[in-house]
Amino acid sequence: MRIAIAGASGRMGHMLIEAILNTDGVELAVALDRKASPSLGQDAGAFLGRDTGVLITDDLDSLAGADCLIDFTRPEGTLEHLQACLRHGTRMVIGTTGFDDAGRAAIEVAAQKIAVVFAPNMSVGVNATLKLLDMAARILNSGYDVEVFEAHHRNKVDAPSGTALAMGEAVASAWDVALPDVATWTRHGETGPRKPGTIGFSVVRGGDIVGDHTVYFCGTGERIEITHRSSSRATYAEGAVRAAKFLDGKHNGLFDMQAVLGL
Repeated sequence: MRIAIAGASGRMGHMLIEAILNTDGVELAVALDRKASPSLGQDAGAFLGRDTGVLITDDLDSLAGADCLIDFTRPEGTLEHLQACLRHGTRMVIGTTGFDDAGRAAIEVAAQKIAVVFAPNMSVGVNATLKLLDMAARILNSGYDVEVFEAHHRNKVDAPSGTALAMGEAVASAWDVALPDVATWTRHGETGPRKPGTIGFSVVRGGDIVGDHTVYFCGTGERIEITHRSSSRATYAEGAVRAAKFLDGKHNGLFDMQAVLGL
């Protein structure tokens, strides 16, 4: 399977390229980067000291030579890449977060013509955690207050993280409510007592934290904590390559990592 990578000179791009080079059954076909990138024209494996024969380019029409694009960039760039994938019939794995309603709608429309895996977190462990949260929320559906805590590096630009939102969605779905109707995004000043049935969110940004997430179920006399901590972006890259392989042979449709993992 011929795979293209967006943001090839970034930290996640490097992880994805390394994962592809170390995975049987796939090959690096295209390495994309922004027009102003100083890495344009360099071999995509140069950071590893390897010659892949794939030069980093800003030519979106090069996607004609790929079966699937993996994209962990920014919403505006991902949506531009999405249109190029539509033109060339290229499947897409989207790990980008921070889309607004219009961006998510554009992905849903595109998935009617091409196969897309769209997930806020490609980690196998995180998706196992989402399954555990669904189970816990169904059991702890009364008398427990839920808080979602997340921490990421100082350069992350959206908050709460896509993974934190997915965790909140897992709990809300198990409770048969819509997350926007029960979420508490901020607390400041005289907040009054907590309203039962709400889901609170807390955010930390600092240093080089790859990604920590904990969901608290706080009851009377006890507290249940379900935690996932990332120590390397490699787990996201490996999950994304697994998602790309899942799309092989699929012509259209919108999938998440739960589908990829058979959960």
